[in-house]
Amino acid sequence: MAVHNADVAAVFEEIADLLEIEGANPFRVRAYRFAARTLRDLSREVADMVEKGEDLTSLPGIGKDLAGKIKEIVETGTAAVLEEYHKKIPATVTELLQIPGLGPKRVKALSRELHIHSVPELQKAAQEGRVRALPGFGEKTEQHILDALTVRVRKDRRFKLAVAAQYAEALVAYLRQSPGASRVMAAGSYRRGRETIGDLDILVTARQSGSVMERFVAYPEVEEVLAQGETKASVRLKSQLQVDLRVVPDDCYGAALQYFTGSKDHSVVLRQLAQQRGLKISEYGVFRGELRVAGETEESVYAAVGLPWIPPELRENRGEFEAAKAGRLPHLVEQQDLLGDLHAHTKATDGRHSLKEMAEAARHRGLKYLAITDHSRRLTMAKGLDPQRLLMQMDEIDRLNATLSGIRLLKGIEVDILEDGNLDLPDDVLGRLDLVIGAVHSYFRLSKAQQTERILKAMDHPHFSILAHPSGRLIDQREPYEVDMLRVIRKARERGCFLEVNAHPERLDLTDTYCQMAKEEGVLLAINTDAHSTLDLENIRFGIGQARRGWLEKADVVNSRPLQEVRTLLKRTMQA
Repeated sequence: MAVHNADVAAVFEEIADLLEIEGANPFRVRAYRFAARTLRDLSREVADMVEKGEDLTSLPGIGKDLAGKIKEIVETGTAAVLEEYHKKIPATVTELLQIPGLGPKRVKALSRELHIHSVPELQKAAQEGRVRALPGFGEKTEQHILDALTVRVRKDRRFKLAVAAQYAEALVAYLRQSPGASRVMAAGSYRRGRETIGDLDILVTARQSGSVMERFVAYPEVEEVLAQGETKASVRLKSQLQVDLRVVPDDCYGAALQYFTGSKDHSVVLRQLAQQRGLKISEYGVFRGELRVAGETEESVYAAVGLPWIPPELRENRGEFEAAKAGRLPHLVEQQDLLGDLHAHTKATDGRHSLKEMAEAARHRGLKYLAITDHSRRLTMAKGLDPQRLLMQMDEIDRLNATLSGIRLLKGIEVDILEDGNLDLPDDVLGRLDLVIGAVHSYFRLSKAQQTERILKAMDHPHFSILAHPSGRLIDQREPYEVDMLRVIRKARERGCFLEVNAHPERLDLTDTYCQMAKEEGVLLAINTDAHSTLDLENIRFGIGQARRGWLEKADVVNSRPLQEVRTLLKRTMQA
């Protein structure tokens, strides 16, 4: 069975969780978490590196011990140390870690003080009011746990887009080797760029389906074949991701691709438009009675109902039909449109590479500028910069810029927005930077009114360029804080500052709907990686996808502009 980066990272995260529950050395715990993040962000499969005998210790945060465990996981699918912990700690305890708000420390407290070792036991204790009595919990935390358990019951498992991509890309490459297969495409919510997907839809065109079907169900990662017919099959992978395969003839490709891409709401409207013209659309084509009039390409399907082709990211029935009819479909931003990245970290705080290494990696990716925005002092866990260290870094950037060719580093900071809306560093230091990114990293549970006023006050600061990850969410880990996003967007317009589309796969923040709202309000956005390593710069593709779902065009993105123009725009935000 192929082992993907996400699989190895999951093993390391589980080891870290179990170590923390046991009260192991924090540095050991941190090493596993650091390694897991490195692997999740790695742009190539670590299994390939193992197969080629490459030195895994060349990866950030990977020493000999972890390199050996990576090799073990790639070769066996697990690690002996994890299996040992499974014998000591019930599997139901690790299930508790999946509940939002329950980290290893709280799980340990629940186990030690209330003898809670499973989700049903937790639910019963919370309903009886016993959880609130524990130190560090309280009534609000108990209610958050109950709310999370309610949501958990309702919600099917979904995979983050970046994790699904690892499985999708490997499977598509595997199926392309099927005899007779001409085209293979991942469709469904994956193709539309949804931030999470429930299952994966694969479309294959071939004259004969038999060899494709045989190869599909024989895929080494298949755990169970759920259904298999002549042209349809469903399997569940060992990762628990369900994959549905459909094989159609070449001349049905466009109709089938449109049909299996969705969304359901988009397709319903498209079929209604077809009916108004006396047409019927199916996965086999567009028909007038028995006569097939279109379907070889997606463009032909949309043309049959009098519309231009609509990009997959827009197919959510959120105004795309009206825009298409009026000739106002956006020319969506593309990765090559970005000339710079305005949010990146170095090893001066919690990043993994030096200024020079980050600069060279950005240049290698074709960028013309990169803003260095390490954390400010309040984020002690990230070794945040105090004024003196920031001034020293600014001098270092100046010296490095004098030697660099083809790339320019901008001087910035990701400064904490404090509970009262003030910023974490003094004005006389902030004023010497090229840009200031404000970020909420604490007090996520303020009321909507308090959180909104806090952020608006920060944006009124004379040195404020970009609001980072504006909703504060971590997908499937932390809900967004309550905030009036329309007021925040309109304040950005009034203030002349920008909002961020954070490309990290665990954030993808702003959401697509808020991106669209910001565009409609005339607010520029910055698509940033929030890179903590050179590898993280690869995540920009996920930010682009989110921006495209939010209808953003090149002109809506501040870092699509040349350096001199960006400098002018940033300078205005620093002199308000």
